[in-house]
Amino acid sequence: MKAILFCINPYAFGILKPLHDELIKQGKDVLWYIPANIQPKCPFINEVKFTTSIKELADYKSDVIFVPGNEVPHYLRGLKTQVFHGLAGEKKGHFRIRSYFDLYLTQGPYFTDGFNKLAKKYNDFEVVETGWCKLDTLFQNHVEFETERNNLLAKSGKKNLVLFAPTFSPSLTCAVTAKEKIFEIVDNENVYLLIKFHDLMDAKTIDEYKELANTRGNVQIVSDRNILKYMIMSDFMISDTSSVVYEFILLNKPVITINSNSENINWCDIPDSSNLVEAFKKELIEDNFKNARQRVIDMYHPYSDGRSSARMISAAEDYISRHGVPETRKINICRRYKMNKMFGPKPE
Repeated sequence: MKAILFCINPYAFGILKPLHDELIKQGKDVLWYIPANIQPKCPFINEVKFTTSIKELADYKSDVIFVPGNEVPHYLRGLKTQVFHGLAGEKKGHFRIRSYFDLYLTQGPYFTDGFNKLAKKYNDFEVVETGWCKLDTLFQNHVEFETERNNLLAKSGKKNLVLFAPTFSPSLTCAVTAKEKIFEIVDNENVYLLIKFHDLMDAKTIDEYKELANTRGNVQIVSDRNILKYMIMSDFMISDTSSVVYEFILLNKPVITINSNSENINWCDIPDSSNLVEAFKKELIEDNFKNARQRVIDMYHPYSDGRSSARMISAAEDYISRHGVPETRKINICRRYKMNKMFGPKPE
C-alpha cells in the first residue's frame, strides 16, 4: 500500500507521525506532503520522505491519503481519509461534511454516532471507529516522559508540574485576561509551570509571557510543537476552549478551563480568571471531576492501547479491498474551484 500523509498546517506533524511510524513498521511506502512554507517547522524533516509538489503527489499514484485537515485535492488518486485534528466536537465545523473524503476514522462513540448519522444522509462515505493516531504517543511513552518530569521537579524543588495551554483565537483565549493570575500561581504555589502556546498565538502575548517567565526560575515556555510530551509529564492543566483539554482528560488528570464554550463540560470551568487561584488550589486537592472524566474517556476516546494507527491502516485496507482505490472524488463545481485555487489544477 502506498500512503500519502497530507499536511498543510504544522499541527499535522504530531498527529501523523505515529501513523507514519506504524506504516513504515508494516512495510508500507509513505510520502509526506509538506508545503515549503511549513517545511522548516517539521521537527523530523530529515527522517521522512516528503514532497512540496502536488504534481509529485499525482505521479506517486497513492492508494490512500490520510488527512488531519479539512481539505485535500479531489483529483489525487487514493482513498481520501479524514483522521481529524482535534477532539473538540462542539467547535464550529467539526461535523461539517465538505465532500472531500471517502472514509472518516473516528476517535470514539461520540464522534462515530455523529458521523454515522451524516453518512446515512449523504450516502457517499463510510465511518469506522479506530481511535486517534496522535494519541498513540500518549499511551506508549509514559516511562520516558515520567522520568523527565521527575528530574525537572527534583531540580526545581517543586511538587507539582502544571501545564498552561491556551488556545489562540482572540474570542476564546484566556491568555491575555488570565496572565496576572497565572503568575500568581507561579509565585505562591508549589508548582513548576510549563506554558505551551498554540502555533497561531498572537506574538505580542507570547512576548509578554516570556518577559515575565524570564524573571522566575519555575516557568518554562516550551517551543516543541507536539504538546503530548508535556501533557504526559504534567499533573494538572489550565486552559480554555482548546481541544487539548480533551486530550489531557484522557490521561485522567484534573483540568481547569476559563470560560470554555464546550457543550460537554466534565471538568472544572470558571467564568473568568478572577478566582483562578482559589479554583486551582481546590481542584489540585479534591479532584471533584474524576468520575465525570471517566465518562469523557468512554465517549471520546476509549482506546488506551496505543494501537489506533494500526486500526486506521486496517480500516483503509478493508475499504480498498471492498471498493478498490478511488481514482478521484466527485465534488461540486464550487469545491472544485476551491481546490484549484488552493492547490492548482490537476497536473498534466
